[in-house]
Amino acid sequence: MWSRSPSPEPGGRPPGVRSVVDGTSSLALPGRILALALLLAACRAQPSEPRFPTAHRDVAPIVGTTFSTEDARDRAGEAEEVMELAGVKSGMSVADVGAGEGYYTVRLARVVGPRGRVLAEDIVPEVRDELSDRIQRERLDNVAVKLGTAENPMLPAASFDRIFLVHMYHEVEAPYAFLWHMREGVKPDGLVIVVDSNRPVKQHGMPPAQVECEFAALGLRQVKFNVLSGGDVYLMAFKLAGPRPAPEQIRPCKA
Repeated sequence: MWSRSPSPEPGGRPPGVRSVVDGTSSLALPGRILALALLLAACRAQPSEPRFPTAHRDVAPIVGTTFSTEDARDRAGEAEEVMELAGVKSGMSVADVGAGEGYYTVRLARVVGPRGRVLAEDIVPEVRDELSDRIQRERLDNVAVKLGTAENPMLPAASFDRIFLVHMYHEVEAPYAFLWHMREGVKPDGLVIVVDSNRPVKQHGMPPAQVECEFAALGLRQVKFNVLSGGDVYLMAFKLAGPRPAPEQIRPCKA
């Protein structure tokens, strides 16, 4: 026997359809679809992450936070020579990018003095925390510690007279993205200071010509080159020489 269709509910509504008053009517379905479509469109409209060229060169692995013992580096007079060549003075704002254990951080803090400021950045949370503990123990009130990423040191814009990249640039995996972000932190008349060893990247060094080429690709011009005393370590200084290029306009260097 054929079953009968259910009788309409009171008010003439088809069975199973609730009223608009209770907010669940099938008439609300088109509105929900429209809201979903608008949400998806908004998501698609969000700006995508910039895409940077690949570095056609080796990258040295991060093997530790200690480049050498601090006593050995002090005996060699490395920090004093670097800060003198870089022109660090009392009252300056400086950034120590890839600060590690803080060898340069604490020495920069003493030179810039209470009127100066030092931002120490690292990309490893545990290293950042250990450095924060050291800064508190040594009561360096002019130092702040920040966590960055491998591609972005997260520096406040146009804030630093000097940005130091000491024995770390050969470990940067995405140099064009890193430099694109980093250069925004230097003041218009400030300098970016690179200290590294003149040897192959796989031996934890960086040929100066490669550094110069990669910085030039981001509108940074070399203004100083010095070989430090007693070894193959060099110092290079760069200044802003033009606007920041769009990521797709960056021309990568050959190895």
